[in-house]
Amino acid sequence: MAGLQHPFQCLRYVNRQSAGQSDILIATAGRNLYSYDASSGQRLDVWPQSVDANADDKSSDAAPASESQGPREKRRKLSSPSEEQKDAKLESNPKNSDKDASNSWTNIPLLTVAHGKYVVIMTSEDKCVRVLSLDNEGKLQQLSARTMPKKLSALTLTPDENNILTGDKFGDVHTFPLIPSGEYVKVQAPAKPYEPAATNLTVHTKRNLESLEQQMRQAALSKTNQAERAVLNFEHQVIIGHVSLLTELISVTRPADSAVGKRSYILTGDRDEHIRVSRGVPQAHVIEQFCFGHTSFVSSLCVPSFEPKVLISGGGDNYLLVWDWLENQILQKIQLPGSEGETTVRGIWDVSLAPTAGNSDSVKAIFVALDGSSKLLCYTLESDNTITHQDTLQLSGNVLELVGIDSRGSIIVAVDTLRQSDSTCAWKSSSQPLLETFRLDSRKWIPVEDSMVIKINSEGTSSLPTIIEQKEQKELNDSMYNLGNLRKRGDYDE
Repeated sequence: MAGLQHPFQCLRYVNRQSAGQSDILIATAGRNLYSYDASSGQRLDVWPQSVDANADDKSSDAAPASESQGPREKRRKLSSPSEEQKDAKLESNPKNSDKDASNSWTNIPLLTVAHGKYVVIMTSEDKCVRVLSLDNEGKLQQLSARTMPKKLSALTLTPDENNILTGDKFGDVHTFPLIPSGEYVKVQAPAKPYEPAATNLTVHTKRNLESLEQQMRQAALSKTNQAERAVLNFEHQVIIGHVSLLTELISVTRPADSAVGKRSYILTGDRDEHIRVSRGVPQAHVIEQFCFGHTSFVSSLCVPSFEPKVLISGGGDNYLLVWDWLENQILQKIQLPGSEGETTVRGIWDVSLAPTAGNSDSVKAIFVALDGSSKLLCYTLESDNTITHQDTLQLSGNVLELVGIDSRGSIIVAVDTLRQSDSTCAWKSSSQPLLETFRLDSRKWIPVEDSMVIKINSEGTSSLPTIIEQKEQKELNDSMYNLGNLRKRGDYDE
């Protein structure tokens, strides 16, 4: 399997024309974060920098982080107090952070961009939210690293982009400032040890003795867990709690109308088929309502930027739901192709493109990708807030991510370069382009040659070794295609 490369897992387009700067494309692949010039495709930076980039670092004990490096072995979770102290040092010494933190993760599954000059990512194994600066030349430098208590499943920003919102696999939503302000020390109240009222001198029956022993074991376990519990060493607040694994999190501002004034909301989806509508910070404790309609987990939520009153949701069902989410009203139910089997929605994206020389009308489209599928479904939003299937795009590999490039009037789709089309485990024997481009022509999305994409594809990403052990291959598959694990099986999960 020579020549295989890590596919792009996340894509974000940074429009900076208003500031008189070049637009930038931000992408993650494997354990690296990339920045590209959105006009030429020229690579501007790779983060973290290679440890062996200069001669002084070659004698370091740290393993090199070159782009030719293959997948690393699975590392222990970095959630101990000593590691949190290390992260605190990284935050206070951002210049050394890239080198010190270079061996802590194997992929970057979550990415967002704030104010066009900050990149927020979540690195996988160490459960760390990192904020990096994006300068005028597209260079990346870490500013802070904050370790979360649980592994994250969702990452977004508040509408003003000044605060980060995170959702974890235990159902909690945390918020904390984009840029930490000053020193923060959390005062932890001492835990009161549990002492059973009875002792083995006052209990005599066999059943009561067994009950007392069980209470003592539970007290010892509780004491151990309290001692090992991580204390977050940065300003934060828990604002929402689900009783199920949180799968999706978006923050939107709905404009004022005759019924409701302008207000921010947080929409969350979980494994138990729920979509919760909560008010935005600082009133996130106020639950407006629940949107019930799915019979399996919810994996993707999309409120189109061109119609914020509409919500499109999908997950483990064989259909999409279109909502008037503030009225808790289902407007439409759309059957998905391949509904005879298990269908999982991987992503829903709204794309709004300005008119171009080749297309006189503005583009407002909804794209839907299914997990492990090389087909991309395109829908248009009608005047009655329902969606109509417009086109189905066939790609060379499974669809992973999509972004609209307004300045070019096109969409860029990241495809899986490792697995065969329509498979989540069968690997390819040769490489293929990382990105594909489509442009709307006569109401049909057609593939086009784009010089920027050609340049990015030619430079590639980090490559994989010629031979990969089956265990490492499975870990790579599970890190990319893990939505199926949310599906409930049998009576135990019910």
